[in-house]
Amino acid sequence: MPITDLIPWKKRKEKSVPIRHESEQPIGLLQQDFNRMFDEFFKGFGLAPLRGFGEQLDAFSPRVDMIERDKEIEVSVELPGMDENDIDVTLSRDTLTVSGEKQEKREDRGRNYYHVERSYGSFRRSIPLPAEVDEKRAEATFKKGVLTISLPKTTEAQARKRIPIKTG
Repeated sequence: MPITDLIPWKKRKEKSVPIRHESEQPIGLLQQDFNRMFDEFFKGFGLAPLRGFGEQLDAFSPRVDMIERDKEIEVSVELPGMDENDIDVTLSRDTLTVSGEKQEKREDRGRNYYHVERSYGSFRRSIPLPAEVDEKRAEATFKKGVLTISLPKTTEAQARKRIPIKTG
């Protein structure tokens, strides 16, 4: 095989199909223009839209731990600095939803200054449950910034039988 066959820019005799890249599409070009415009606009403010957005969301998305036992499901939600009156817990057939609103206000007064800082944020976490629970016996307690929800399983959910797997 001659070496000239390996050169990619050498014209070949067979016809090639034109390839159109996504960046050449009118909608793709418009999207790139908008992204560049927003990036340039926010550059002077030390901000960038949607960059670091996940970090801001984490501030309003409390950590959740779920433990499934034989007779119950226990869910723990970390809500530091919140009051039980600001939290709403709802239970549907197969989903537990914890929502609330957090408000903070800090004041600092000095001889020649007065500084107030306020922050507000709401959250909503929907947790799919792995088994049916008895809604009437569900309980929630809030202590030291941790919401603990005890969800007793129904008798049908407790009676699930595990099927052994045979080899060979």
